[in-house]
Amino acid sequence: MLKDIFMGLSQNQFLNSAAKKYGLKMGAQSVVAGTNINEVIKSIKELNAHGISCTVDNLGEFVFKEKEANAAKEQILNVIEAIYEHKVDAHISLKPTQLGLDIEYSFCLSNLREIVDKASNYGIFVNIDMEDTSHLQPTFDLLDDLSKEYDNVGTVIQAYLLRADEYLEKYKNYRLRIVKGAYKEPIECAYQDKKDIDANFIKLIEWHLLNGKFTSIATHDHNIINHVKEFVRKHNIPNEKFEIQMLYGFRKDLQLKLASEGYNFCTYVPFGTDWYGYFMRRLAERPQNLNLVAKQVFNKKTNTILGVAAGAFLLGRMTKSTKKKRR
Repeated sequence: MLKDIFMGLSQNQFLNSAAKKYGLKMGAQSVVAGTNINEVIKSIKELNAHGISCTVDNLGEFVFKEKEANAAKEQILNVIEAIYEHKVDAHISLKPTQLGLDIEYSFCLSNLREIVDKASNYGIFVNIDMEDTSHLQPTFDLLDDLSKEYDNVGTVIQAYLLRADEYLEKYKNYRLRIVKGAYKEPIECAYQDKKDIDANFIKLIEWHLLNGKFTSIATHDHNIINHVKEFVRKHNIPNEKFEIQMLYGFRKDLQLKLASEGYNFCTYVPFGTDWYGYFMRRLAERPQNLNLVAKQVFNKKTNTILGVAAGAFLLGRMTKSTKKKRR
């Protein structure tokens, strides 16, 4: 039920607009590395000092106006320039819908090509993030088209997809990030049970470690991380073949520990004003994440629109549930 609440909130346009107005309040400042390039570069430098590399996400998605998509493209180009100028250890993660995939495929491809081209000139990798299943095949198409010209591009495989193993094998010669998946998908195309998703996640990780080019393992689950440690030791897989990724602001002690142990570690660093949908999905993805921000979101000092909206949303769900039971 809690997951559904936050997924519902993530799609609320009114709250998304309010979030931009209020800035990084509502608890998001703990998981979003600022609203501008200067702030995110500062965060990257702090992580680099601990031997941690970064992948930078200029937050935003589901854009339906060319002006907004072009503005997002220019911002990402500026991020690439800043990464190069400051000589920080970082690469780019981006969402196709932010760059116009819902407007027109060729328009999005043109924007992406400009980004990948500039990144290629600077030796910077670009990861094309996966979104919901309605954008799955177009995103693979973008990767296919771009990889005809560039070799600094990869994508994400979501373990909750029933066909994830097929996608993994097809794109095994790419640098891939393997994740569990953060969107609410129908039973026809995705596993619904956490145990099934976890099992498939481990299976995909093991297969790509043995057969793939480079594996980014995105998880906060220490049990899975320990399993990976044992697996790479048993199969003599060198550290150069994989990295562990976590989100900015989550399990900081474990991030530092893994980096200090000599593992390649990368932190997913989101920034920008369009942070609301990302923030809500992080809470929906793993209810335990709520503990990290609850004091900031729901305390008396931070009596924000999010707290009011979440309470109203929860009350509405509980009221509906009570009415159904009475019937």
